[in-house]
Formats: sequence, C-alpha cells, structure tokens
Amino acid sequence: MENEVPKLAVFKGKNIRRVIHNNEWWFSVIDIVELLTDSNRPRKYWSDLKKKIQEEGYGQLSEKIGQLKLEASDGKKYSTDCANTETMFRIIQSIPSPKAEPFKRWLAKIGYERIQEIDDPELGTKRTRALYKAKGYPDDWIEIRMRGIAIREELTDEWQKRGVQENIEYAILTAEIHEATFGLKPGDHKKLKGIARENLRDHMTNLEQIFTMLGEASTTEIARTQDAEGFEDNQQAAKSGGKIAGNARKELEEKTGKKVISRKNYLGLNADAKSLSPSDESSK
Repeated sequence: MENEVPKLAVFKGKNIRRVIHNNEWWFSVIDIVELLTDSNRPRKYWSDLKKKIQEEGYGQLSEKIGQLKLEASDGKKYSTDCANTETMFRIIQSIPSPKAEPFKRWLAKIGYERIQEIDDPELGTKRTRALYKAKGYPDDWIEIRMRGIAIREELTDEWQKRGVQENIEYAILTAEIHEATFGLKPGDHKKLKGIARENLRDHMTNLEQIFTMLGEASTTEIARTQDAEGFEDNQQAAKSGGKIAGNARKELEEKTGKKVISRKNYLGLNADAKSLSPSDESSK
C-alpha cells in the first residue's frame, strides 16, 4: 500500500522525497542522483546512468523502478522514478562519488528503521516526535501535530475501507475538507505562508491544526454514519465534515475578532515559539 502523503527524508541538509509503497520506503531517484553528483542536470545524468547500468547487465532495472506520485517544488504531484532500498544501492554503486559510502549507511539505517516500525508502530511515533523536537517545535505544538497524524490515519483507513482510490482521490477529498474548513485551497494556503514544497501541516499554527483535525474527524464520523461508499459518497462526506469545521472557525473568528488562518510558518526554525502564536492577525 502506498502512503497518501509523501514525506521528506533529510541527509546532510538535503531533502530527499520518499513514499511508502508495498510497505517499504521508496526514494526519489532524481533527488538522490542530484545529492551524490551535485549535477545541475540530474534528470539527464539519471537518463544516461540508467542506460549505462542496463548495458552492464542489470537488465531488470526498469522492472525495479516505479513511477510514483511525489510533490515537486511547484506544490503539484508528478510521476517520478522511485526505487526501494535494494535497488537504490545498485544505482548508487554506479555513481562515482565520495558521498556514496556515508549515504549507503544512511539509506540502510532508514530501511532498517522502517522494518522496526512495522513490527512496533509506536517506534515510528516516537521518532516523529523526536524529529519535531530536534527541529525546534514547541511541546504543545508537537502534541497537537501528533494527534492530527492519528486522526488523519483514521480517516485514510476509513477511505480505504470504503473504496476510495489512493493518491489522486485522497488528494481531492483532502482538498475538499481543507477548502470547506478554511475557505481557501491548500495551494493558496501554502502561498499565504510563503511555502511551496514543504508539508503545509508542518507550518500550521495550533489553531489551524485543531480545525484541520475537526474537519477530518467530522468527515470520518459522517462517512461511517452514512455508510459512504466510493468516491462520490465520500466527497459529499468530506464537504460536510469540512463545513462543520469551517462554521466553527467562522464563529470563533467572530467572537475573537481574529483570523484563524495565519501567514506564520516554520521556515525560520530558529525563531521562538511565539512566531507561531495562534493569535496572529496578519492574514486579516
């Protein structure tokens, strides 16, 4: 099964896109090629390298490369060459780079940690919490974010049971909830915060997270109550769930005179916790 939200891995400050596919991590080949070669034309480098590897006798390479949807710098998702840990090792062996050995160790560690998380899901939660802590997020934000992840997983599990197709349909339904909750599309919300490739939820204020959770939790409950089946039924549930959160947001804004939607983000990780104060009114 493929994870509906591709994630970023970080190696020595470089972002590497990855996604869970067939219950293991698959990595963007282009991102890894760019990291190891410092090429300003990583796609061309990869195209030439692919031919070279096949000529060397690794004819099954094409069968081991998957085209998976990953988010690009413009915020849109495109089919991208991806490979699992084993195949990435074979590709890396063909790249003459002094960075290869430490990267192999890092890649092996990531793969091993995934196996551990399958055996003990709590380990994945602990690692995620520790990562946010290391990045400088405050404890109260982390607690809300972790709860949001759990609610999101409950929703996507429900969609899977109800015949919703992953990737495109998940993204459409998520956008429906978001727009009904905040009155703007996820892409516009990103633009407001000045981010592009980053995960929007990792740049939300406490209140933005809370209303996101309300919209998704409401959608899950409505889908169950109405026994929604297939994309169209679940789309209606998504709109209804988002509307509940949207109405609650509007009522809070009316009572406080402050906008919930904020321009603040976590691009400046050295800023103190106040930089994400829910009372921010910059988006009025």
